[in-house]
Amino acid sequence: MFKVTLNGINRLDIELSGKLNSDEMKTALDELVSKSENIENGKMLYDIVEFYLPSFGAIGIEFSRLPSMFKLMRKFDRAAVLTDKTWIKKVSEFEGFLFPGLEIKAFNRDQKEEAEAWLES
Repeated sequence: MFKVTLNGINRLDIELSGKLNSDEMKTALDELVSKSENIENGKMLYDIVEFYLPSFGAIGIEFSRLPSMFKLMRKFDRAAVLTDKTWIKKVSEFEGFLFPGLEIKAFNRDQKEEAEAWLES
């Protein structure tokens, strides 16, 4: 599941759980683009409940949309990632280097208040 919720005028809350197939990935990316259309200097809060690597088809969809994803990420200044998996924390923070101007910080899932405070600081 990949659920995108607009939270205020400049924040998206994204919940990710399970394994995405190609149809789910296409729908998720379309929803992400649609809901971020009017955002400037945005914030994202990712809540990764349980993560499995996406299917090969889903990865293909994601790679085919990399140029539009780079453009989309320029709308955001910060992203907080809630997860209990150490490897996801490290990968998430590394992704911050791939998107100039986007700062990504990982938190444990029980640190939602701290993550939200960091997003707004």
